[in-house]
Amino acid sequence: MDLNKRTILWIVFAVSLVALWNEWMIYTGRPSMFAAPPPKTAQADAKTTPAGVPAAVGTTAGAAAVPGTAAPFQSQIVTITTDVFKVDIDTLGGQIKRLELLKFKDGFDPTKNQQLFQQVGDRVYLAQTGLVGAANLPNHNTGFTVRPGPRVLDSGNQVQLVMDAEQGGVRLTKTFTFKRGDYTIDVRHDVTNTGTAPVTPELYLQLVHDGNKPEGSSWFNPSFTGPTLYTEADHYQKLSFEKVEKEDVSKRENANFVPDHPTKADNGWVAISQHFFVSALVPEQKRMHDIFTRKVGHNTYSIGVVQPLGALAPGATVSNSAKLYSGPQEETVLEKLSPGLERVKDYGMLTIVAKPMWWVMEHIHAALGNWGWTIIAFTILIKLIFFPLSAASYRSMAKMKLVTPKMTSIRERFKGDPTKMNQAMMELYKTEKINPLGGCLPIVVQMPVFIALYWVLNSSVEMRGAPWLGWITDLTKPDPFFILPVLYAISMYVTMKLNPQPADPMQAKMMLFMPLAFSVMFLFFPSGLVLYWVVNNLFSIAQQWVITKKMMPDAK
Repeated sequence: MDLNKRTILWIVFAVSLVALWNEWMIYTGRPSMFAAPPPKTAQADAKTTPAGVPAAVGTTAGAAAVPGTAAPFQSQIVTITTDVFKVDIDTLGGQIKRLELLKFKDGFDPTKNQQLFQQVGDRVYLAQTGLVGAANLPNHNTGFTVRPGPRVLDSGNQVQLVMDAEQGGVRLTKTFTFKRGDYTIDVRHDVTNTGTAPVTPELYLQLVHDGNKPEGSSWFNPSFTGPTLYTEADHYQKLSFEKVEKEDVSKRENANFVPDHPTKADNGWVAISQHFFVSALVPEQKRMHDIFTRKVGHNTYSIGVVQPLGALAPGATVSNSAKLYSGPQEETVLEKLSPGLERVKDYGMLTIVAKPMWWVMEHIHAALGNWGWTIIAFTILIKLIFFPLSAASYRSMAKMKLVTPKMTSIRERFKGDPTKMNQAMMELYKTEKINPLGGCLPIVVQMPVFIALYWVLNSSVEMRGAPWLGWITDLTKPDPFFILPVLYAISMYVTMKLNPQPADPMQAKMMLFMPLAFSVMFLFFPSGLVLYWVVNNLFSIAQQWVITKKMMPDAK
């Protein structure tokens, strides 16, 4: 058993050293040892996708030739400002090229606001819509004219931007409606057949994003950026840009290739999810649509839907209403917008445990008004709930501490005969009524709670930029002065000293070194998580003292 413990400790020690070195490289601006080669700069491929959706990403500004004219179309940016965001829409295609969240600061530069949609350098993040189903219909590469109207939300509750384009005998009118205090943009498409023959147009809605690694993601604080989708039949699915790339290759090699995500539905949504934020397209519900993911350029990918609008006779008009949400991952807001959309706040495999946890924390925060004190109060609540298990664990450790001299004597007596040593140990456990796993089992039972709480704290945008007190100004960022990691090391050292000491001197030294190793790792952890572990250790010490000194006085 001692050999196995030493092996596990050495493995943990080695992995910790590798992880710490990798984190130090990331922290000093060097590439991670586990990072993929830098991707190429995003460029557009001049091609058309199998579903007919134009794959060209578009340009930041410039000209596009209008069919039947010699002069190129000169695009311009129309800026809409509300109380929650500033949005830039290009008249070339009616694409959303930039979206700035006015109530959230950038995670790396606090002098700037958080941006979602953008097209700068190798960063590409766009929302595009248009028509397919016949040649030369208005799409996101077509020039649009803008109707006059207000561009800033002042005294009213909403502001609209209306754009028109006519091409191929079809007129497409896009109407973007922005509402006060709302991160949801209503997007209506009115399609009119201005020709002399019937047409059968299809509307596509897509989000385009580069495949670059998420900023700030690390081994200790991982984050995900990539396509996600939901349908009532298949529920929530999280994809990746790497998976889209592989599927794109498979499609080219095999025309009958079928992706392992849903491709048809009359409900649900598609999105690009990232740490704390999401942009989701919710197509018109109860109308069948195709779901697609594909590579549209070098290191550039898209996820979207294509929705048939039916046959359109000359002079007829059809309307389609969709929603585009682009903002924070706030569960209560997302679940009202569309079923399953709250799932983008990813709790991992322990969602069933994490969601009730978050519900409790929200109610505690409503009373306390500070997320730091909320974490402390919640940690105390968890410790009280698990007190019976902790008490059993500490009693077992106290008994182990009492018989440690006998265990040492057995090891010395039978150190050349492992079989007899184990037999003697088992007889000692039986005589003293000790369960050797009694100190470990309660910890194993509590581990799902601890892991779920890690994901709750790591995925809640409500804590982004939330202060606790003094030097802790953002619970999702590391402690700037390393005070909490130092407190963790001290509290962990005290906890180790209260536990029975291993008989093996090398193992004892390793156990004393572990608090230092983990405190160094915690230098890179969000301060909210470290705060949880510090409070957890302090109350563990208090519980252990009560049990060993008061409930078991003979264990002194």
